Amino acid sequence: QVQLVESGGGLVQAGGSLRLSCAASGRSFSSYAMAWFRQAPGKEREFVAGITWSRGNTYYADSVKGRFTISRDNGKNTVYLQMNSLKPEDTAVYYCAARPSVPITTTELRYDYWGQGTQVTVSS
Repeated sequence: QVQLVESGGGLVQAGGSLRLSCAASGRSFSSYAMAWFRQAPGKEREFVAGITWSRGNTYYADSVKGRFTISRDNGKNTVYLQMNSLKPEDTAVYYCAARPSVPITTTELRYDYWGQGTQVTVSS
């Protein structure tokens, strides 16, 4: 059974940085695409960044491009989201997601597995 466990959220001032982790377990993820989504209060969940396990191809939402970096450690079965130059509008619950195929997609319905989420709050 696939399990995704996020960690690393917290409270940070605008301009600061956080690194989120997503520990994946339950099967081989070599053919998977992984992604981070986020959901702010009163808003729909939105795609943030994605990566393919095998080749490490990445894709970012325009709103985070140049500030966020997604990466993976195959040996640890962990996906990271390095978030720099954080803004108050980045405040949201961040979710890790997995889909058993590539390419990366921004459509949440195409991801089969989800973590429980981790809160990120950016104060102004």
